[in-house]
Amino acid sequence: MICGLLGEKLSHSYSPQIHKFLGDYQYNIFEKSPDQLEDFLQNGDFHALNVTIPYKKTVIEYCQELSAEAQRIGAVNTLVKRNDGSLIGHNTDYFGFRSMALRIGISYQGKKALVLGSGGASHTVCTVMKELGAEVIVISRSGENNYENISRHYDCSVIINATPVGMYPDTGISPVDISGFSKLEAVMDLIYNPANTQLLLDAKQRGIRTENGLWMLVAQAKESAEWFSGKKIKDDIISEIYHRLKHQMQNVILVGMPGCGKSTIGKLLAERLQKTFVDADEKIVEAAGCSIPEIFQEQQEAGFRKIETQVLSQLGKSSSQVIATGGGCVTRSENLPLLRQNGIIVWIQREITSLPIEGRPLSQRNDLHKMYEIRKPMYAEFADITVCNNTSPDDTVQDILSKLEVTK
Repeated sequence: MICGLLGEKLSHSYSPQIHKFLGDYQYNIFEKSPDQLEDFLQNGDFHALNVTIPYKKTVIEYCQELSAEAQRIGAVNTLVKRNDGSLIGHNTDYFGFRSMALRIGISYQGKKALVLGSGGASHTVCTVMKELGAEVIVISRSGENNYENISRHYDCSVIINATPVGMYPDTGISPVDISGFSKLEAVMDLIYNPANTQLLLDAKQRGIRTENGLWMLVAQAKESAEWFSGKKIKDDIISEIYHRLKHQMQNVILVGMPGCGKSTIGKLLAERLQKTFVDADEKIVEAAGCSIPEIFQEQQEAGFRKIETQVLSQLGKSSSQVIATGGGCVTRSENLPLLRQNGIIVWIQREITSLPIEGRPLSQRNDLHKMYEIRKPMYAEFADITVCNNTSPDDTVQDILSKLEVTK
């Protein structure tokens, strides 16, 4: 059986990985432009499809039947081709988002919820939130409630982003500034790549509950697989796949003083986690076209830090990597959200007297004890996990693995 995902730009979708755990069918990626859509739906070689941006409404006209959920929401994200070639459209996003909304653990009854965006995903979100008892306000670019007058809704309790703003590769931007919302209890973003959009990072900084779209993606895929195969699947599998995929796609970022062992530990850790190892300093050399000492000689530390931030911006967007950073990346606060997009940050500590200085311009010209005292609170701010590398790299790697297991 041939199944798959239909959309316009799908190169970084997680759906194929998810469906490997859900059925024995073939799951392909079908990237189609608008002018290819009709021919594919009428003549394409497939048995069932998931549908994503921007076709959740468009495919309705090609369906000979709609499920009750699809009719109620006005959007389709699952298509099944029947024996006669006709298509039935369903909406599993309803099940997926409802599961996500309940997972965050608050009551919505009588509370105002802002839904950002008015596309197909927005219709699903609005339907679920109304059924959960919320007063739903849709914010769009134009109309009665828009981004220019959003301040009239600063009393809302929930914000849900149903737009692609902040999605890979255009990360680091948020559809709204949440600083004016004084009663926010939860912020949800249907985006799952990056795991932490700027909207979610801003909310986390204020101690607000957050949830990205990965749980919804897995939950809706579970119900899609039921439609594909005609077999019931237990809901327990949602949590299992979610945690497996979360840790599979997550970056592990190593920070710490120059010479603390980030590269050695990073290579060992990447091998154990089956992730790609990346040395940020090597990427900086590639970007600058010269060595790090030469960068410092020609552009001073300020020039080096600028290049470093540009490199970290690109690395932070990617997934499933172990990234060894330079010792001073923590000196620029703008690097923190870049690394947190898809990553968990590990601070590697080591005795100052054991730190080598050869080939390290800043270490050679500065007192390492003074440098550490300045950077110590910065490392602490960045770190999600802290380990010591005063015995052997293997021991340190095992300590990291143990602590990563606890964060599941």
